Amino acid sequence: MIWAMLAVFVVHVLLGLPLFLALLTTAVVGFAFVDPSMLARLGPQQFFGGINVFSLMAIPLFILAGNLMNASGLTERLMRLARLLVGHLRGGMGHVNVVSSVFFAGVNGSAVADTSALGSLLVPSMRKEGYSTSFAAGLTAGSSLIGPIIPPSIFMILYASLTNTSVGKLFLAGVVPGILLGIAFMLMNAWYAHRHQLPVRTRKPSRREVMGAAWSAMPALVAPFIIVSGIVLGFVTPTESGALIVAYVIACGLWLGPLRIGQIWKALRETTKLTSAIFVIMAVSSIVSWLLSSAQVPMQFVSLLTPYVDSPVLILLLLSAITFVTGMFMEEVSALMLLTPIFMPVAMAAGVDLVHLGVIITLNITIALITPPMGACVFVAAAVSRLDITSLFRTIWPFVLVALLVLCLLILFPGLTLWLPTFLG
Repeated sequence: MIWAMLAVFVVHVLLGLPLFLALLTTAVVGFAFVDPSMLARLGPQQFFGGINVFSLMAIPLFILAGNLMNASGLTERLMRLARLLVGHLRGGMGHVNVVSSVFFAGVNGSAVADTSALGSLLVPSMRKEGYSTSFAAGLTAGSSLIGPIIPPSIFMILYASLTNTSVGKLFLAGVVPGILLGIAFMLMNAWYAHRHQLPVRTRKPSRREVMGAAWSAMPALVAPFIIVSGIVLGFVTPTESGALIVAYVIACGLWLGPLRIGQIWKALRETTKLTSAIFVIMAVSSIVSWLLSSAQVPMQFVSLLTPYVDSPVLILLLLSAITFVTGMFMEEVSALMLLTPIFMPVAMAAGVDLVHLGVIITLNITIALITPPMGACVFVAAAVSRLDITSLFRTIWPFVLVALLVLCLLILFPGLTLWLPTFLG
């Protein structure tokens, strides 16, 4: 049954069938082995049950907040602050790219949105500073991985719904790894800038200029604290936090002037398109996940890795390797939905904290966004930089390597992930 489902899925993906249809066909084949009569009864039940989770409503709200943030001009304010903070350094625009991704991650939680929003503005500026187009596009795609790690994170919300883990703890656990990822890409950018002797094009700003930019960007800088503190302190649920931040961004946009009703309507349409794609994949993936569970795949996987459960580090390395390869050929949401129920029993048997596992899986899935042949962020970065996709896929591997080094660091030192949620109780 499992091999037949896998073969059907791979064939349909290679034929170019939309992913949700490939998963749906795979589910039909699975029910043919279990009991064809169950398809009409359990198929719709699992389809709607997979998305009938209140916390998942936070996903479209956070996506909408990011779209509204772009429309209201708050993104430009964050970029101006980033430019004043690090733009005067050698390779300043590359540093601005990374710092802007850190700022932008605090509202949107989507790597693809980060690549699209920041790439069209920063890649041309980096080229003017002397960067190669491939490095500028690669850094834009690589730094966008910070988006799903620093809260709020769409992938973490999905993981929490699958494992019944605290969203607040996951959000807190993502702060340090996200900052580490940003530091790693800034070090890579600094090495590139010194190697190619990029010029220093701007003077060091005065404290008054930095404070002025920080004050101007304050409405956007406050947003992540509203999201995380409200959830952690128990004032709001993740979904209510999403609604709160949408109202906050709209209020800021209307107050500051640039946001118009037409822009709000456009943001709603873009959010609906992206959310629909995510939710239909989640719904069909839940059917396949149920079939895998009924076939005892998670238990078989646990028994396969039982000899290694005495070493949590080795287990996480093995799970990461599987996730990395899977993410190269499968859309990230479906990979997360299918792998998490299989990985969770193994990790628990090895004594891995589920919050730590959530950050590791999230980073693994996120890295898949820049790996060939299906890395969505690479496609977006190539489009905004007008670079041939095959050329960018050849030059993206150093950025993948940097992200993998951070992943290994988090696996070897769990305290980097867990100390903040532990410290805050």
